[in-house]
Formats: sequence, structure tokens, C-alpha cells
Amino acid sequence: MSKHELATVAQAMVAPGRGILAADESTGTIEKRFSSIKVESSEENRRAYRDMLFSAKGLGQYISGVILYDETIRQKSADGTPFVELLARNGIVPGIKVDTGAKDLALCPGEKVTEGLDNLAKRCAEYVKMGAKFAKWRAVLTIGAGIPTPTCISANAHALGRYAAICQAAGLVPIVEPEVLMDGDHTIERCEEITEWTLNTVYEALYANRVTLEHSVLKPSMVISGKSCLQQAGVEEVAERTVRILKRTVPAAVGGIVFLSGGQSDEVATQHLNAMNRMFAGKLPWTLSFSYGRALQQQPLKAWKGSAANVAAAQAALLHRARMNSLACLGRYSADEEKHALAA
Repeated sequence: MSKHELATVAQAMVAPGRGILAADESTGTIEKRFSSIKVESSEENRRAYRDMLFSAKGLGQYISGVILYDETIRQKSADGTPFVELLARNGIVPGIKVDTGAKDLALCPGEKVTEGLDNLAKRCAEYVKMGAKFAKWRAVLTIGAGIPTPTCISANAHALGRYAAICQAAGLVPIVEPEVLMDGDHTIERCEEITEWTLNTVYEALYANRVTLEHSVLKPSMVISGKSCLQQAGVEEVAERTVRILKRTVPAAVGGIVFLSGGQSDEVATQHLNAMNRMFAGKLPWTLSFSYGRALQQQPLKAWKGSAANVAAAQAALLHRARMNSLACLGRYSADEEKHALAA
């Protein structure tokens, strides 16, 4: 893929009013999701579930791209259409998760580093042949007593830099995902401090690895209070602190920003995104959009329950959440809109 094509893909991924569906759950993660609805995590059930998501009529109006898993990118719809082709036909850019998961970081108790650089160039070349246009690599950082350490932040930033360079060389737009986990009792001030440190280190690593920022997309976590913190910050404070840190750390050249939901409830993740776009409309150099997994899939999964008879209801639930987040990208979401849509 040429530089022009990479730029085109990056811009398509953050098109106004559209976001990314993260459907790249590992086999282990999807098994946990399926167990919550008492459905066996067989290959066929996983295929049928993803088929339900990807074949929802009109999904491309709100969803610009889908992140696939290694198994999923090789699967087909019920009518024999490869998922990659099905998505592309609906104006949705197919992408692929390329990391192999977060593993314990040696000599750093309680911390992780994401692996998967071995043979990454070879795997990227294969995914490009299969039709992937972008890739994703997730780093995880935990806030706790004495952590994250400089070792953990620099190790994960280095891996993100190497990954992004390998992807661009192979013709894939890299999504750079440094997630500061919301697990813990830390304050929003502590989250802000760690997020700023992390993003500064990540962009140093991207520069050191000669990554073209225009051909990349950032997938950050929002600056929010720890899940167990007694004082939970309000929607506007989250929006203000998150954007402040982005303005301090993310170069204007970056193709766009798509937030992860990180365990937030469906509606809260939408509210936070909406507040940022409403409060800072026209004042930022990048588009602020979404790349949600659970916050888009939770309701469709519950509606589906593993039954073909429930596909229409599950797709309606997916389209509802996708539309709500589309409105949030434009700063037009409201609680009334949520209620009216559900009532309809």
C-alpha cells in the first residue's frame, strides 16, 4: 500500500460520525462472554455470532472499521462470503489484531508487557493478502502502589513503536493502543498523571521508530477515576481532563483518535465521548471517535443468546448502540435521544 493509500485508510477509519467496532476478542475472552449467556464457545458459534454483527444492514452508516481476530479474518458468512469481503462491501474497513497478548514483565511484579513482535512482518504480509487494511496492538498499564514503573512504560512504548513501524512497512495503518486500566482505587488526578507520562513516552518511541503519524490512529483510554475510587469524576470533568492530556501529548499530525471503552458501561462511554465533542467542537486538530468492543456488543450478545431466531433483535441492539455513539462523535447525543430510540 502506498503512502497515499495509507493516508486514505487512516482518514476513512475516523470519518465524521463513524467509529470502529472491536470484534477481536481472543478465544479465551469470547469464551467468557459466551458463558455469560450460557452458549458454548465452539468455532461455529463464534462464526455465527460475528456473522450476526457484521451482516447487520446499515452498520456501515455508523461503523467505519472492524478489528478482527486471527480466527475471524479466515471465516465466512453463512452464504459463503468471506467476512473481509462482507465488511468491505458495506463500506467498512477490515482490520486485524496482531499482538499475542499481555504477559508478565520480568522483574516487575504486577506489570505486563505485550508480546507478538516475533514474525510480525511475515504475519502482516499474510493479513494484507487476506484484505486487512489496518492493525491493532494493545498495551496495558496498571495503576497501583509503585506502579506503573518507568520500565513498564518504556517497554510497552518500545513495543508499540516497533509494531507501528512494521505495520506501515507492510502496508497496514497501525492503531496504537496504550490502555491505562481503570481497575483500582486511584483518583482521576493519578490517572491523568499516568496517562500523560504514557502518551509522551509512546510518541517518543513512535518518532524513534520513524513512524509516519499521519498514517496512524491512536486508541487511548479516557482519563477517569479508578473503578474502586470512592470519588467518581463527573462526565464533564472526564472530558476536560482527557482532552487536556491529549493536547499536551498527541501531535497534531496523528490521523485521528478512537477511544477504547475500557470497562465503562455502554451509556457512560457514550456520554464521555459526546461531552468531549460537544465541549471542544472545532477546537482540536484530530477527530475524536470510538473503537468500542464490549460497549457496542454487550446488548447484542444478550439479545442473541446463541439463537438464529434472535438475530434481528440482536442486530437492532447493535445498530442502536452504534447510532448513539455516532451521535456522540458529533456532540449530538442526549439522554432523550437514547430513550426515544429505545421506545421506537
